[in-house]
Amino acid sequence: MPELKLGFIGNPNCGKTTLFNAYTGAKLKVANWPGVTVEKKEGNFTYHKHEFALVDLPGIYSLTSYTMEEKVSREYIMSDDVDVIVDVADASALERNLYLTLQLIELGKPVILALNMMDIVEERGMEIDLHRLPEMLGIPVIPVSARKKTGLEVLMHAALHHKDKTTLDPLIHEHTNQSNHIHNHHEEYAMVYSDEIEDKIDLVIERLKESYSKLNNYRWHAIKLLEQDETVKEQLAKAELSDIISRSYEEQIINEKYDFIEEIIEECLVNKKKQAAFTDRIDTVLTHRYFGVPIFLVIMALVFFLTFTVGDWLKGYFEAGIELVEQGLKALLMQIHAGELLTSLIVDGIVAGVGGILTFLPNIFILFLALAFLEDSGYMSRVAYVMDSIMGRVGLSGRAFIPMLLGFGCTVPAIMASRALENKKDRYKTILITPFMSCSARLPIYVIFSSMFFEKHAMLVAYSLYIIGIAVALFTAVVLHWTEKKKEANMLLIELPEYKTPNARSIAIYVWTKVKDYITKAGTTIFIASIIVWALLNFGPHGLVSDMSDSFASIAGRVLVPVFTPIGLGYWQIIVALISGIAAKEIVVSSTSVLFGISNINSAEGMSSMVAALGAMGFGSVNAYAFMVFCLLYVPCAASLATIRKETESTRFMLGAMLFQLLVAWVAAFLVFQVGGMIF
Repeated sequence: MPELKLGFIGNPNCGKTTLFNAYTGAKLKVANWPGVTVEKKEGNFTYHKHEFALVDLPGIYSLTSYTMEEKVSREYIMSDDVDVIVDVADASALERNLYLTLQLIELGKPVILALNMMDIVEERGMEIDLHRLPEMLGIPVIPVSARKKTGLEVLMHAALHHKDKTTLDPLIHEHTNQSNHIHNHHEEYAMVYSDEIEDKIDLVIERLKESYSKLNNYRWHAIKLLEQDETVKEQLAKAELSDIISRSYEEQIINEKYDFIEEIIEECLVNKKKQAAFTDRIDTVLTHRYFGVPIFLVIMALVFFLTFTVGDWLKGYFEAGIELVEQGLKALLMQIHAGELLTSLIVDGIVAGVGGILTFLPNIFILFLALAFLEDSGYMSRVAYVMDSIMGRVGLSGRAFIPMLLGFGCTVPAIMASRALENKKDRYKTILITPFMSCSARLPIYVIFSSMFFEKHAMLVAYSLYIIGIAVALFTAVVLHWTEKKKEANMLLIELPEYKTPNARSIAIYVWTKVKDYITKAGTTIFIASIIVWALLNFGPHGLVSDMSDSFASIAGRVLVPVFTPIGLGYWQIIVALISGIAAKEIVVSSTSVLFGISNINSAEGMSSMVAALGAMGFGSVNAYAFMVFCLLYVPCAASLATIRKETESTRFMLGAMLFQLLVAWVAAFLVFQVGGMIF
């Protein structure tokens, strides 16, 4: 059993998960926006024969329970499970991080302030008075650098020796406004309020002692009651306080906390204004009222330019490798006199399916590398801020755009990130529209079909699909907002971290995790799906078939042909590929390869054969664009559907979302095909 359990808590982007990784070696996702850690993670660490259990909690700004992250962190911190609270703060943004610190200190539990990113503080020419800061806060303050792994043992040493410290030493600081209160609270507490608030606190404590004789930390509960905290009010409903608390004092308490923080910053932080000015200069351009959105679109266009140009150049080598593997397997199977059926399964089923997907690995790698760079530099938080005004017009806050941004990578964590939204109705709307964002699994579909039918304009065509996804998501949110009877204003409160040079280790962890997931999916889900599709194409009601039109796949696809004909996709092979894509979107490409019997669909020869086969069926460029739009908007993968069910705790909502997304995809593809057919 661990000797000590430490709870790692802090603001989003403070480097908390990076610090956790530095101790445990866990490869958790590290990103530069809120909502990454949506559940607590646990790991172990040994320090001088002492066993520590470390818990990485969701990033939060305060202990006021508005969002799901705040509720998860607050419930854990308030429980008896945690022995020492490690408050991880971004030392380069100390002023913003100290608000949570003051709240944690008021809990009366052992608290240690871990000043992370001290290396960045030094790089920026700032200094923190590490003698004065612990004097003013009354808790140990340990400078660390998670990415350089410095100060880690000192932090564990402090935790070990601070585990039984539940009261503060006499504080050595002088407030500018000395209190005339009957008690000299400045000798007892780091945060002392005005006489009005302190008088109220004392009166509430007296009443609480009358009704609750065994309550832990009366002062903290009294403060939360003055703030009209709903959870605490329910817990302490027996106490009669109507004659003491006539209104909410939350705003006054918050303001007084920030007044004290200003004192701390004034005394303990040197050269802060110089660095803030640097960030502000960049933000005048990147977060400009009118230019912010166009700049974001240009940056994303650059990302896809790199994804196509560099990715396609590297992809050529993968294609050659897959072709060599295919030829080698064919030769081997002929040499051992393998049966025709087995040869078809291995070459036409497995290699064509899995191999075709693996050739897109360079494109996926470039995409995630670019996104990781943008995240770690601090830019992605600005995107949510820039989009706030647009999101406000559709009834959501800029914070709702964060899950949508995550959707560019994978829909599953994007849906989970909707937990950061305070309002349940907003969470459900965000969950409904997030799958419209183009996840990385759809990229192979865009690459292959845009390259086949649009050649030189392939990059622009693929980029247009990402824009369409955003536009459809926002339009859906607008429609939902119009139908709401009660419209609520959404205010955005989001951290804008100072810009920093992206950390190579954080980027490497992020990219490797995504590439590994892609390869794992190719070796499992896509491998199995390729075999299933091959079996459905080669067997029918009467057993093995020589003509695919007699197969199970053909029978299933033909039933739906009338539904898909108006949108230009009335071909049973295309319909079967779309159905298989519900398991994983990458399977659409591998299934198409198997359905049309093309072994290396990503090669020039393979694409030429595919265009010829589709052209003979009457499938042209307008059909191809309608197909890509349908793939963009229709039902997300099975893992995403399971996540929607889990997050909403409603099978009915999940099924409703599926039907809604299918309808939207059908209508959008119908418009593309019908209007496109009249123009081209």
